[in-house]
Amino acid sequence: MNLYGQDMDEKVSPLESGLAWTVDLASARDFVGKAALRALQPVRQLTGLLLLDAGVLRAHQKVLTPHGDGEITSGTFSPTVGKSIALARLPRQAAAGETVEVEVRGRR
Repeated sequence: MNLYGQDMDEKVSPLESGLAWTVDLASARDFVGKAALRALQPVRQLTGLLLLDAGVLRAHQKVLTPHGDGEITSGTFSPTVGKSIALARLPRQAAAGETVEVEVRGRR
C-alpha cells in the first residue's frame, strides 16, 4: 500500500504509482485530468524490492538498474518475510524479478 508523501504525491501520477487500476481511461465517461493522463507517457514505475543480503532498505537510497537509476521511496524490515523490503520508483523498462543493486552507505 502506498504511503502518501512518501511513495506518491501530487507530482506523481497514478500511472507511475502502481494505481493505474483506479483510473478508467477506457470508458467513455469523462473526468477531470483524463486527457492529461491519456497523454502521459510514464517513464517510471513503483516496484517492490526484496533485499537478499543483510541490512535494511530505507527511503532515498539509490537503486541501480540496467535501464537507469531509481530511488527507494520507502523501506523497512519485514518480520513476516524475514528480510528487508521496499518500494522503489524505477525506470519503466525494469522487469519484475530483475536483479538490481542498491547503494547503502556508499556501497552496493
